[in-house]
Amino acid sequence: MNIIDELEWRDAINQQTDAEGLRELTNQKSISLYCGVDPTGDSMHIGHLIPFMVLKRFQLAGHRPVILIGGATGTIGDPSGRQSERSLQTLEEVQANVDALTNQMKKLFITEGDNQIRMVNNYDWTHKINVIEFLRDYGKNFSLNSMLAKDVVASRLESGISFTEFSYQILQSLDFLHLYQNEDVQLQIGGSDQWGNITSGLDLIRKKEGAEAKAFGLTIPLMLKADGTKFGKSAGGSIWLDPKKTTPFEFYQFWANTDDRDVVKYLKYFTFLSKEEIDELAEKVQTEPHKRAAQKKLAEEMTRFVHGEEMLEQALRITAALFSGDIKSLTADEIEQGFKEMPTFEATNESKNIVDWLVDLGIEPSKRQAREDITKGAISMNGERVTDVNFEVTASEAIGGRFIIIRKGKKNYSLVKMS
Repeated sequence: MNIIDELEWRDAINQQTDAEGLRELTNQKSISLYCGVDPTGDSMHIGHLIPFMVLKRFQLAGHRPVILIGGATGTIGDPSGRQSERSLQTLEEVQANVDALTNQMKKLFITEGDNQIRMVNNYDWTHKINVIEFLRDYGKNFSLNSMLAKDVVASRLESGISFTEFSYQILQSLDFLHLYQNEDVQLQIGGSDQWGNITSGLDLIRKKEGAEAKAFGLTIPLMLKADGTKFGKSAGGSIWLDPKKTTPFEFYQFWANTDDRDVVKYLKYFTFLSKEEIDELAEKVQTEPHKRAAQKKLAEEMTRFVHGEEMLEQALRITAALFSGDIKSLTADEIEQGFKEMPTFEATNESKNIVDWLVDLGIEPSKRQAREDITKGAISMNGERVTDVNFEVTASEAIGGRFIIIRKGKKNYSLVKMS
């Protein structure tokens, strides 16, 4: 199957500058293509993954991906999708983010062989251009009328846009031209909000290289959830690729909790499962929705892709322990992941009666209520029911010397940090 055919059945194409020309080119040979990300932070979130999943598919089909980290454009700020100016970062902050994003990308793409990823930084060629060269050699090729008509600029005219952000599309166009001339890149891909920047780059290439230059642009559909909200957010905020920002367990749970209305779309877009495998899972969504087989498969595939097999196994262990109540099977680190968002209390290691301990922490409102819950079997400690009101809580109860998990009733968990 041609890569374009695959992208079409996966509903991964929004716009193309020359659909037939690109299909013909990818049938003829392996091409070089690029996608860029600006280092506005030290980690990507899953929204950033959207165009890079397409880049990965091109790589698996034998094409040669180039990933551009915007060390230069990151100091300027892309106005796309924003109603206000970005806060400028220092060069040191940008470089630290460049290093972090580069390391993340290397984990996601093939780094050996003929179609290994090439990592580039647009600071390397942009910082050599002085202001006179910029205006004469590049600015002269851009019509102000055309730039003002671009959606990304037009949407900001009322609220205001600085010359700095206004010039962003020239810098991104310069990137495409540079990569076309020096890295044999013929295709740029990006999110739907990048259409104006991509077409500006194509215009610059044709002005510099001639109208017959074979260069193409492709954008990805805007990803919205079935309820109309933006993809990639949870109650706690963005879902990050950095395990320190979003733990592998939280990452797994995000995908496992996907709405039935969205799960097949996400399987097509974010996994490398075949059409037959996805069709089978889509059938199960209709006939056995309670088993959530599609969601589990999606969560497994994505956690493995981003965090690796070991972290997937850890996420599955935490999930199984929470479902079964077998808390003692978890390590302290796994408990820290699994109970991160649950009510947290702090206690000393001194021995104390269970009734007093629960009340002092604030888990129980009164000693009377504590005694009643204990005698009724409503209190569990580390997965084991406590029914003796004379039970003494000691430091030995803490898993890994750090945590005690209290469950009150069926679903009310509390994490107690021991010190």
